[in-house]
Formats: sequence, C-alpha cells, structure tokens
Amino acid sequence: MRKFVLLTNDDGITSPGIRFLHEAVAGVWDCISVAPDREQSAQSHALTLTRPLRMEKIGEDMMSVDGTPTDCVMLALRGFLDRRPDLVISGMNCGANLGDDVIYSGTVAGAAEAIILGIPSIAVSMVEPSRTDMAWAAGIALKVAKAVMEKSLPKGVFLNVNIPPEWIGKEFEITCLGNRSYREVITRKLDPRGKPYYWIGGQQEAWKGTGKSDFAAIDRGNVSITPLHLDMTASHVIDEMESWRFE
Repeated sequence: MRKFVLLTNDDGITSPGIRFLHEAVAGVWDCISVAPDREQSAQSHALTLTRPLRMEKIGEDMMSVDGTPTDCVMLALRGFLDRRPDLVISGMNCGANLGDDVIYSGTVAGAAEAIILGIPSIAVSMVEPSRTDMAWAAGIALKVAKAVMEKSLPKGVFLNVNIPPEWIGKEFEITCLGNRSYREVITRKLDPRGKPYYWIGGQQEAWKGTGKSDFAAIDRGNVSITPLHLDMTASHVIDEMESWRFE
C-alpha cells in the first residue's frame, strides 16, 4: 500500500504553495489537502472552540475548513479521515518561518498539532513570498519528506524547513533557531466615525545567531532544516529553582 500524506497550511487552500506541494506529493504517495478557506497567518496554535467548523470539498482530494491550521489537522485526523497518515506536511508557506517566527507561525503550528496527535510532520516555508515558480521548491520539500519516511524522526520531534530564494549552495543544513529583531510598528488611525483603530505590523531590522542558525543557512543559499519539539520546560534551571523558598 502506498504511503499516505496529509497536507495543510496557513495561507489558505487556494495558495499556490499547497497546490504545488500537493502535485509533487501525489506523484509519489497518496495525499489529501485539508487547509483553511482563507489566510490564517500568525494564528499560531489557535483552536476554534466557540463555534462549529464547516468543511467544503473544492477539488479532488482537497478540502477547505473555515478555521485555523490546527483546526484543519485535528478535524482531519480526529474527525473524518478513515486512514491514518504516515506524514503531515504543513506548507509550502509563502514567506519565511525563521527564528522566533516559529512561535507565531500557523504553518509551524499545523506540523506541531500533528506531533501532538502522534503523526510525524514537517513545516515547509519559502523565504521569498513573491516567487510563483514553486515546482522546484516542492521538489526540495519532497526530498525532505522522503528522508523522514525512510529514516523516521524521534518521538515528539518535527522539522521546520525553510527554502532560500535561490538554492545557490545546493546543500541541506541542519540548523538551530536564530533570533529575529524587529522594530515594532503600531499604526493608529481613525475610522469614519472618529474612533481609533490600530494595525499591528513590524519592520525587520536584523537577525542574530551562530553560523549554525537557520538565518545563516539561508544567507548561504542553503535549505535550513531545524528539528523542533514542543517541550518548553527550561530543564537547566529546575535544580537551581528547587532551592528557592516561596513564602
């Protein structure tokens, strides 16, 4: 029996990223795409609990959900799929998910939800959001997926993959997360009734990290592959804090 892959994203089911990825994966394994019906960027690991979710079939093996990437993965795995996927791929995102961005990323959250539900997973992002020729990037994502299928990942670990604008280095680098520095911008304006509203944005200033960071790999024109896990415990301070007195 052919392997089975679930695809999702945070750019929406109509995004070219998931379409190119679906085409590439379907050439090797069985697959289905279950993704939001609209853009859900920066939704992180949000789960919809206050209203019902609706699904719509929009093409062969392609379903839209009026919810977040996390909703899509949970709904597929716990709601309607009658076959357990061998792998979940979230992407391809149109834009980078490097360094601290993984905290906010709906793309990364889709892969993280799969790990919570016991399925190996990969998050894939293209650093250059304006690229429309994505077949080459889908081929890179497929190479990583094949390696995961063959080698498997440790329990609780998933991969955050970022593809450079041009694959100049022709290498895959195993990286750590760097730190992105923003100058936060909040725009305040008035609506037609004179009431203020605010728009949150950010202007990238710089990144910092070692030569092993994801940013450094992208600067070298290589594919960055960062192993992630969900245990946020700061284990290195537990022993020290056990001596604290709380009075």
